Amino acid sequence: MKVLDLEVIDDPLVATAALDPIRAQLLAALTEPASAAGLAERVGMTRQKVNYHLRTLEDHGLIHLVEERPRRGLTERVMVASAKSYALSPDVLGASAATLERVDRLSSRYLIAVAGQLIGDVTRLARAATKAGQPLATLTIESDVRLASAADRAAFSKDLADAVATVSARYHDETAKGGRWHRLIVASHPRRSTHKEVAADD
Repeated sequence: MKVLDLEVIDDPLVATAALDPIRAQLLAALTEPASAAGLAERVGMTRQKVNYHLRTLEDHGLIHLVEERPRRGLTERVMVASAKSYALSPDVLGASAATLERVDRLSSRYLIAVAGQLIGDVTRLARAATKAGQPLATLTIESDVRLASAADRAAFSKDLADAVATVSARYHDETAKGGRWHRLIVASHPRRSTHKEVAADD
């Protein structure tokens, strides 16, 4: 069973299983295969307690069997997490999940709602593409920019919006036969400062 780099959880029951503090600790420890006995030693719990939580994780598809091997007259099961890391889709919240219509477009919460919708949309598209045996075309651009003032931030935002509008207009063809719509999101937020950056500014 292949271990994914990232798995998005969109089932409420699976989310509940993964969010339990002990099970979350076991998931993190199972990025490398281990048996219940080995895992118990690794995390400092009894094997019985570890076994109880492993059964729940396995029932919800969060861990998978790697191999079974004989050990002291018993069969030892070696397990591994389904992914190296996990993210939660807003879909786990059902009808109470954030929607763009419910959020003030000018607030920081709108950006969070957009990010949540992005997770849900891309997850569904990626799963459909995998099922069809096809790649999913995506584009991710990340950049850090240090702006000297609020005026510079406003000017930067305008220039960026103008550039996006220009490029979009150049390639957009609403009547193209066989064309496919793509969603473009451009977002910006203050970056959390590192200790080194704070010290340099002092």
